[in-house]
Amino acid sequence: MTRPALPDRAFAAFLFDMDGTLLSSIACAERVWTRWAERHGLDVAAFLPTIHGMRAVETVGRLRLPGVDPVAEAAAIHAEEMVDVEGIAAIAGVAAFLGALPADRWAVVTSAPRELASRRIAAAGLPVPPRMIAAEDVANGKPAPDCFVLAASMLGVSARDCLVFEDAPAGIAAAEAAGAGVLVVTATHAHPMDMRHPGIADYAALAPRVEADGALRLVPLAG
Repeated sequence: MTRPALPDRAFAAFLFDMDGTLLSSIACAERVWTRWAERHGLDVAAFLPTIHGMRAVETVGRLRLPGVDPVAEAAAIHAEEMVDVEGIAAIAGVAAFLGALPADRWAVVTSAPRELASRRIAAAGLPVPPRMIAAEDVANGKPAPDCFVLAASMLGVSARDCLVFEDAPAGIAAAEAAGAGVLVVTATHAHPMDMRHPGIADYAALAPRVEADGALRLVPLAG
């Protein structure tokens, strides 16, 4: 089964997840979560694939570990992640892609706390996004659609007129629930996933085109 072609339509705005979509922080995130899982006697190999794309408080909370406070544990994990940024790197071509976008037509929508998102974006050498929805900005994290609906509203558009760039199942589900288009970024995927949506390995062969009315289109670059 092959992926659908890139969307042949214009969008009012682009909304980007961060981890695995704009940058790769898998190594440092998995180091921190491995230590946490080991402290709590979890099966690390089975647990690690579940951490991506969701807020830490929800990742911890759904485990329902006796005597464990998800809010306190999420705060401790956040503190460790702020320190460990070794190996964070931008996805190929993303800096040029973002640099070609009008500032009022894109936002970052991440499950990470704002402080950590800013730390990782800086570690990857990427510019500070003009607008960012972070973990603390919504009551319900991904896979709930709240974050993408809020981001679109901040840009003055409907989520249904946005294209979401995502890499994780929870984020893809959130974008679908918001009614947005989805483009799956596969740069950090170890295994194929979610063939319902078009996908890109990275941004090296892709550029945005700004239409006369300000709408955005994806344009493959000649190779």
